[in-house]
Amino acid sequence: MLPSTSNYLLKNGRVPQSLLEMEFLASSADSTVATTTENDFCAVDLEIAGGAIAQIIPTNTEPLSQLPDIPVVDLQSGLVFPCFVDMHAHLDKGQIWERSPNPDGTFAGAIEAARADAQKHWNAEDVYRRMQFGLKCSYAHGTKAIRTHIDSAGEQGTLSLAVFEALQAEWGDRLILQAVSLVSLDYFLTPAGEKLADKIAQIGGILGGVAYMNPDLDKQLDRVFSLAEERGLNLDFHTDETDDPESTTLQEVAKTAIRHKFSGQIICGHCCSLAVQPPDLVTETLTLVKQANIGIVSLPMCNLYLQDRESGRTPRWRGVTLLHELKAAGIPVTVASDNCRDPFYGFGDHDVLEVFNMSVRIAHLDRHWEDWPRTVTTTPADLMGLPNVGRIGVGLPADLILFKARTFSELLSRSQRDRTVLRQGKEIDTTLPDYRELDDLLPEDGRG
Repeated sequence: MLPSTSNYLLKNGRVPQSLLEMEFLASSADSTVATTTENDFCAVDLEIAGGAIAQIIPTNTEPLSQLPDIPVVDLQSGLVFPCFVDMHAHLDKGQIWERSPNPDGTFAGAIEAARADAQKHWNAEDVYRRMQFGLKCSYAHGTKAIRTHIDSAGEQGTLSLAVFEALQAEWGDRLILQAVSLVSLDYFLTPAGEKLADKIAQIGGILGGVAYMNPDLDKQLDRVFSLAEERGLNLDFHTDETDDPESTTLQEVAKTAIRHKFSGQIICGHCCSLAVQPPDLVTETLTLVKQANIGIVSLPMCNLYLQDRESGRTPRWRGVTLLHELKAAGIPVTVASDNCRDPFYGFGDHDVLEVFNMSVRIAHLDRHWEDWPRTVTTTPADLMGLPNVGRIGVGLPADLILFKARTFSELLSRSQRDRTVLRQGKEIDTTLPDYRELDDLLPEDGRG
């Protein structure tokens, strides 16, 4: 339990060096900042004052300025993270598994089950309550910013985007919410697609859609880039969510961005086929992606669940994209939650720590740790245009997560349900919403 005062000292904490602002590291160059060789943690004390980080002090050294007589909380070498950033979610689909499960676990099965559920159940109340449930989970787990893709075609899109706007306003003091349109790219070749681009501009969202290999892909990409340029919008695509090595939509997006000299931010999600393509094609694609200044978000949990699934057969690959190779090429890489308890992924709780935990296992991010913690904090914040989020620095809001775990092994070996979440220096209630809140949205037999 933290003190009720607005000014106190968090003593004996450990922060991954990659999550500390460089100003602190530079100012501490002549000080003794204890770090571990394997985990690269900095041992620090954090003074919290008025909801912000007032000082970052190397543990066991004199304060940068005389501290007042304030309460001291000894973290006993516990880890300190900034609040998480989840830059690829599908809040409008969430929490429908019990009434519309995936019949065979495949990608095609997920699409059909989700479509049928939307046609039968997605009125304003249903979408609102399920999205709100997801926000409650995210907030309690320590997330500060979420980018969610919203199914945006036709009347359903109008309804769901209106629900998003309402929740964005209601949760504005707790969560930063961004919306991305989700349609197949051929939708932008129609008048409805242009109206959608206008709507996304009106709500300050991001223009996005699903890119797939087809004869009109170049025309579709040119159109969506033009719509974005005309309205000053950033772009966020689903690309290559398949194990087909012939799927190269990521490369096509990069080529289009270069051709248009696009100056906005572009994100490409999934990029699964990159992992099953020949080395020369991978090199060519990474070169273009770097030139186009594209950020990549991998969704390891959902893709592990869906990719390479056949009945009665053990999957042969993990579904994750080439995170190490992308990062080595100087391309920003992040990981995010994607779907949660819907036909695309039957599990999940909007806990970005679980996302990081699973990503470490699936993609071997532990040898060595380097700056991989940035994939769920600093890097997605930068790609979302949030310079004061996902990092720890003097003058920044004291939006922090305190763990009892002292090492990555301790952190990722348990669920960390006893974490403490601070928002503007104040401890929040981390009680998760009860699934029973949504029981009345289910048919009596629990099935659609």
